[in-house]
Amino acid sequence: MKYDVAVIGAGPGGYVAAIRCAQLGMKTALVEKYNSLGGTCLNVGCIPSKALLDSSEHYFAAKEKFSIHGINLSNLSVDMPKMIQRKNEVVSQTVKGIEYLMKKNNIDVFHGHATFSDAYSINIQTSGDPIHLESHKFIIATGSKPMMPEAFNYDKKRVITSTEALSIQEIPGKMIVIGGGVIGLELGSVYARLGTKVEVIEFMDTLVPSMDGECVRELQKSMQKMGVVFHLNAQVTRVEPKKKSVSVYFKLKGTEEEITMDADYCLVSIGRKPYTEKLGLENIGIETDAKGKIKVNDYLQTSIPSIYAIGDVVQGPMLAHKAEEEGVFVAEIMAGQKPHINYNLIPNVIYTWPEVAGVGQTEPQLKAAGIPYKSGKFPFKALGRSRASMDTEGLVKILCHAQTDEILGVHITGARAADLIAEGVTLMEFRASAEDACRMSHAHPTYSEAIKEAALAATANRAIHI
Repeated sequence: MKYDVAVIGAGPGGYVAAIRCAQLGMKTALVEKYNSLGGTCLNVGCIPSKALLDSSEHYFAAKEKFSIHGINLSNLSVDMPKMIQRKNEVVSQTVKGIEYLMKKNNIDVFHGHATFSDAYSINIQTSGDPIHLESHKFIIATGSKPMMPEAFNYDKKRVITSTEALSIQEIPGKMIVIGGGVIGLELGSVYARLGTKVEVIEFMDTLVPSMDGECVRELQKSMQKMGVVFHLNAQVTRVEPKKKSVSVYFKLKGTEEEITMDADYCLVSIGRKPYTEKLGLENIGIETDAKGKIKVNDYLQTSIPSIYAIGDVVQGPMLAHKAEEEGVFVAEIMAGQKPHINYNLIPNVIYTWPEVAGVGQTEPQLKAAGIPYKSGKFPFKALGRSRASMDTEGLVKILCHAQTDEILGVHITGARAADLIAEGVTLMEFRASAEDACRMSHAHPTYSEAIKEAALAATANRAIHI
């Protein structure tokens, strides 16, 4: 079988790349190792975790806030199997949507593990007979998998990753989370809201160091109010699973004393690594760096001109929407168009509640680059909309150039930050100034008014409501 392009990996980057290639008139094949399309994001990542986040947030609101609204409940409880079932249904519906899109765009889908035999062909190991597929071009979009040191003794029962954490059938009494990054905070938040005692062990002196420090500290304070305990500057030495529990051993930096904690589960979320095993890259001379990422040029082209790579297997943040942008970018490059990606304007989001989102430069980055800047901040507690909904935690921070007033960064902790950050992306895409944001009318009462107020605060301290 011969194709114009074959995409290896059916996650957000891969399936989006396949659709765009098909739209541009290319005969397209999509190869996926697993039986289900959608990759980590749709099956054991973004979508199921958001389903559980929403379910846990509904329960927490009913337990902690409904009575304040005059809504009285009795015998409130959590049916964990039902919650997991709903999550599974959301995943199933979403995956079926991808299958429909493949048929709609006449994309041939193959299930099996692909290995390069040369620069223009792959062998696909399936449950039946192997398939040999030839293509003028290939796109590698195989994604990533959780990192797991041997000393952590990953058994998928008591020592788990995000994959297993999305299917626990009971509410744990206690959970230890190793890693204070996005995944650890999101899933830790799920179980903390359901009543689990959650303790987070983080090697660094801050959570999520890639995001605005003040915004992340606001989230940390919010999670501490729920009872989550944080151990920063801590290094885990080993993890020992038992039949019905797990023991975690760690040391605080600068000390020799080993601390032991026991829990029902230990969730390991210390990062992810590119999934490129057994692709046969060595057969065709494609190199990876020290972290296992595939080396590409500015066009996301590998050292083999006919082969491109996108998403988690190349440099940059491991984000589904970053992979999608790269998938469209590569398809359009292949078609002779001249697309562009501004990596500075790819937002990052933590889907806790309150949510945290950011785009552009942070204050440490601006300081390191020697860029003069000014800052404007506005707290959500000063918004009428926030008081009405009882979502008063957090703030909006806008950073702009001290001389030109161009917006250089937007950072938010608060209700619907994941949606609000799109306004920051739009402003920065068109190189708007803080003054431009000040002149935009925002509906009242809304959470988005905080963006306008932060812009006003950045321009000669003109915020109206503080």
